[in-house]
Amino acid sequence: MDVGAVAEDVTLNRSSMNKHEQAEIKEAIKKEICQILEDIVGLKENSRPIPPDNAIGRLTRMEAINEKSIVEANLRKTKLRLERLNAALDRVDTESFGECVICEGPIPMNRLRVLPESTVCVDCLNNSDD
Repeated sequence: MDVGAVAEDVTLNRSSMNKHEQAEIKEAIKKEICQILEDIVGLKENSRPIPPDNAIGRLTRMEAINEKSIVEANLRKTKLRLERLNAALDRVDTESFGECVICEGPIPMNRLRVLPESTVCVDCLNNSDD
């Protein structure tokens, strides 16, 4: 068998995602981006500073400050996910989308449906935790 034909066959099999699945993922990414943009507006609203002249008790103020820091952390995490989703949207039409950046194997479609910004397969993700 011709080595070039084998290499071509391996390349074709690497990305097992078809055009329909790509379109499905692309729409899911766009939908998720819209939802995240709405979430960011709400999180920004809830992370406004607590005015010192607000007539609330000392414990209530401490709870409000604690809640504000939790909301701010959630806002940072949400903005990071938005960046990753935008990057995924840029990559979705490329041949390498859905391919693990570590082992170059396919990322399972179910994983991409849940986390379309994924760049590594579950095996590589688990191995990186070791």
